Amino acid sequence: MARNKQAMKRHRQSLKRRARNKHYKSTMRTFIKKVRTAASQGDGGKAKKAFVEAMKIIDKVAGKGIVHKNAAARTKSRLARLVQSVESK
Repeated sequence: MARNKQAMKRHRQSLKRRARNKHYKSTMRTFIKKVRTAASQGDGGKAKKAFVEAMKIIDKVAGKGIVHKNAAARTKSRLARLVQSVESK
């Protein structure tokens, strides 16, 4: 455990950041799940709306450095293909 003042403060800060990052990552996963659920049900309109919301969250999380920008881009690309395949049916 941290012994000096600076180390204790850094530890407190890291716990706050960890909690915040966990919240954002969990929110991102929830929105991704909404897109996949709508797509599996074959509802193109609902999937498209969920996709737009998910894009905002994914970009926000990637911008904060919680998820790597390439991982975010890959996720967005896969979701876009999924939504496009549902809408084309």
